[in-house]
Amino acid sequence: MDRNLYLMKSVMIGHAVGDALGVPVEFASREELENAPVTDMEGYGTYPMPAGAWSDDTSMALAALDSLAKGRADWDEIMQNFGRWLSEDAYTPTGECFDAGRTCVSAILNYFKNKMPYNKCGESDEHSNGNGSLMRIHPFVLYAYVKELPFAEWIDLIKSASSLTHAHERSVLGCLIYAFILLHLCNEQSIGSLKLGLRRAECHLREYKEISHYQRIFEPDFDKLPTDEIKSSGYVVDTLEAALWCLLTTDNYKDCVLKAVNLGDDTDTVAAVAGGLAGALYGYDAIPEEWRNTLIKREYIEEMCEIAYESWVKYF
Repeated sequence: MDRNLYLMKSVMIGHAVGDALGVPVEFASREELENAPVTDMEGYGTYPMPAGAWSDDTSMALAALDSLAKGRADWDEIMQNFGRWLSEDAYTPTGECFDAGRTCVSAILNYFKNKMPYNKCGESDEHSNGNGSLMRIHPFVLYAYVKELPFAEWIDLIKSASSLTHAHERSVLGCLIYAFILLHLCNEQSIGSLKLGLRRAECHLREYKEISHYQRIFEPDFDKLPTDEIKSSGYVVDTLEAALWCLLTTDNYKDCVLKAVNLGDDTDTVAAVAGGLAGALYGYDAIPEEWRNTLIKREYIEEMCEIAYESWVKYF
């Protein structure tokens, strides 16, 4: 298999598996999970969904990938696909949209009901800084990597992709920092490369006024923070911090995503963000085979990767 296609599958499946691991215990407290930690794929917890079912995190990512697979970023088509997910249950594991974030729903309604243009429908107030764009940004990063987009072009791509639903600078910055990290991991699979991505992000994004909210992840001793100083809420800063902390304090895919899930609260998204990065770092084969086989519609996700990759290489 081509290295870049392997990377795409590693990230997409790594993300989806983390998502599915967290779905049954979404909103569970850290204390509850300390007493009964997640150790394997489960089902029928927070939602009446079988083991291996993924949430809106993966659904919205697939909706984006389906459009990007045509070799371009058609923002109207991506919003149309988001609408298909929300109202027609497209891109779901079981044919049912069972989880949808408030800010994402608001942006989609702005586009369809209020007829707002794609570059105006995203929420931009300070209270709309959930993790709903961070959780679906990885297909855009993979597109930029495989297509080898110039620096300024991929920066604009990530900004626009976040702003479809989350237009506040803090959310956009979370996606940009993630993009720096994932792009560096795609180039070289090592913790050193991850840290280089963080340093590059700090350097290139330091002029943004909201960058101070992410200061902790740039500190050299960030990975030394104790668990009780890591929050795992749906706030974009908390989610990115928790995912990176899990990645930096473990040495394999399985331990990383289980650690993310067992932090509690927004378990599916923290584990999904951590899982996508861990997939890039450790590779597809490092994702436990049993989990890959339990993941609902794994073949569908992998086929979407293949279609996108062939298109991106063809129109390179």
